[in-house]
Amino acid sequence: MNDTPDLATRAEAFLFAEGGEITRKKLVSLLSCKEAELKSALQSLSERLKGSGIGLIETETTVSLAVSEETSGIVQEALKRELDRDIGEAGLEVLAIVLYMGPSTRARVDYIRGVNSSSTLRNLLTRGLLERAGNPEDAREYLYRPTVELLAHLGVSNVNQLPDYATILTELATFEQKSLESHDGPR
Repeated sequence: MNDTPDLATRAEAFLFAEGGEITRKKLVSLLSCKEAELKSALQSLSERLKGSGIGLIETETTVSLAVSEETSGIVQEALKRELDRDIGEAGLEVLAIVLYMGPSTRARVDYIRGVNSSSTLRNLLTRGLLERAGNPEDAREYLYRPTVELLAHLGVSNVNQLPDYATILTELATFEQKSLESHDGPR
């Protein structure tokens, strides 16, 4: 018995793992197949996804998984409600940490705040106030940093222009160092 998933299943896995669009050329390469085989596999995948919350989006050059046509309205409505809400005190705390201390991991943000910040970070990412990038020191985690849009909204061209930047940065660094010395916690 062959345990290898069919081509449509493997295409779905690569599309899901990418989290965005993939060029057809790259997908053909990843799947080690021909363009005609990819076309057939994508038709099969599209059929299989009908009636689910996910749909297949295809252009001449790219392919992507996205929210299905049937569910896009309710997802957009929920996201709009989420974005219409104030970012709240938690959001302001996270933004202050990332703005004044520089790119930070979730563990560092959680440690400084003393609470789990996952949903707050997700909210700030969705709003385009923070961006997430791989951590060059540890591939298992991300670094969160302010977006250009956030800096523009604050009316600064770089973080050094934030109010009382040097003073607050020194105070935060002192706080973090004292906390590390007394608890020997995460960085």
